[in-house]
Amino acid sequence: MAFLGIPANTVEILQKHHVNIQKKYGQNFLVDTRVLEKIVEAARITEEDRVVEIGPGIGTLTQYLAERAGAVTAVEIDKNLIPILEETLAAYENVTVINADILKMDLDSLFQTQGKEPVKVVANLPYYITTPIIMALLEGHIPLKSITVMVQKEVAERMQAGPGTKDYGALSLAVQYYTKPEIVAQVPPNCFIPRPGVGSAVIRLDRYEKPPAAPEDEVLLFGLIRAAFNQRRKTLANAIGNAAGLPYSRENVAEALEALNLPPFVRGEALTLEQFVELADFLHKMH
Repeated sequence: MAFLGIPANTVEILQKHHVNIQKKYGQNFLVDTRVLEKIVEAARITEEDRVVEIGPGIGTLTQYLAERAGAVTAVEIDKNLIPILEETLAAYENVTVINADILKMDLDSLFQTQGKEPVKVVANLPYYITTPIIMALLEGHIPLKSITVMVQKEVAERMQAGPGTKDYGALSLAVQYYTKPEIVAQVPPNCFIPRPGVGSAVIRLDRYEKPPAAPEDEVLLFGLIRAAFNQRRKTLANAIGNAAGLPYSRENVAEALEALNLPPFVRGEALTLEQFVELADFLHKMH
């Protein structure tokens, strides 16, 4: 039975193993059973599911996942935590622990080992590296069903943000291109040891089988999005026209905007995902 969601038990394990909490790995251990239950429920874990957990730490969330899922593969970067995981997960035969950096792993082989059905990713992610991990999973075109993660509250809000808001940006568009995001819980700092300096949120990203707005050239689409938000205070025509690596002049973009009935001085933050796709397709035909 899962026991690590109880603060006293977590403290006991940390003290027993003389754990030095590593700031460089963004280690904050979750100690709230209600939040742990919420994460597993939000991820809709069943015994049919294969789960990849990123950053299991001392195995707190892993225990909850192992009691619901058919199989769990936990990827932990900190080698000092591996002996602790061997102890805290000893009762669970359906868990495999890998000591590795998820960003340096061959994701294809990791996810292929899980079987033919799409995999669910569940994680309490280190906040300093949330975006690279999310983007690696989404852009990897691996068999993913959903990603349910604890992240910094502001990052969760950016993932879900719409056009014209201050939180809307390249991350919003990338996440919404591949998935349907939904914030499912707010988590205050007192649910962790040690307490982080910011609030957290749990967000579930349900992967689309096929993006609802698919461009002719996906690489071009994200090149345009990056250009638009790298210089978000500039007009879209200037931002794309000045962007290194894009073969379009300000005049090309102005022509495209006019054809798409968009204002000549519009900024990227005003465009929907569908409008970015239309812009990418129009420019694609120019070259």
